[in-house]
Amino acid sequence: MIRVLLVDDHAMLRAGFRTILGTQPDIEVVGEASSGAEAVAAASALQPDVITMDVQMPDMDGLEATRRIVGDPAVASAVVIVTTFDRDDYLFDALDAGASGFLLKNAGPEELLTAVRALAAGDGMLAPEVTRRVLTRFSHAPVDTPGPVRAVDTSVLAEPLTDREAEVLALMADARSNAEIATALYIGEATVKTHVSRILQKLGARDRVQAVVLAHRHGLA
Repeated sequence: MIRVLLVDDHAMLRAGFRTILGTQPDIEVVGEASSGAEAVAAASALQPDVITMDVQMPDMDGLEATRRIVGDPAVASAVVIVTTFDRDDYLFDALDAGASGFLLKNAGPEELLTAVRALAAGDGMLAPEVTRRVLTRFSHAPVDTPGPVRAVDTSVLAEPLTDREAEVLALMADARSNAEIATALYIGEATVKTHVSRILQKLGARDRVQAVVLAHRHGLA
């Protein structure tokens, strides 16, 4: 069962999310919060698997709440930002704060469900509208032409990636799915998943989104 905390200062929106998530046999809404401060306290008390987080709220905004939740070693919740505002500063500040996903409030119910399940599984989830901007911000190559697998300098890591892990990371940075990575490298999807898990461990990242951000920030991809 995936345990979810809903954070938004609008009760009607929380009710809508609760209705959508409550229809799913594998998802349980365990709590709600109407401010960032309440979200931090609820995350500690309830230990949800996933938190849907608004940005603009009283007392403490969602970005600061995300930063505190993700930075608390006693809390293992993954945060997906859900906002009305399609703004680059919110997007990149959310990723810097440690959010594992970013959705707009005009997303359909299926996108919300996909995001919750992806984060619970340890993956990230970006709205299609913002994926291109993330890739453009963090990549030197045009997003429409991934090209060959890039060389990755892993000397800055305490435990360097293997050559194969470096190839997988470069393809992750080009937004390739596990299936696409498997095809590109002529290996099985199960093997890709193993490599991804090892990459996350070595980078100290919670999910694929954070791994890619960290990789680009440190010049690894």
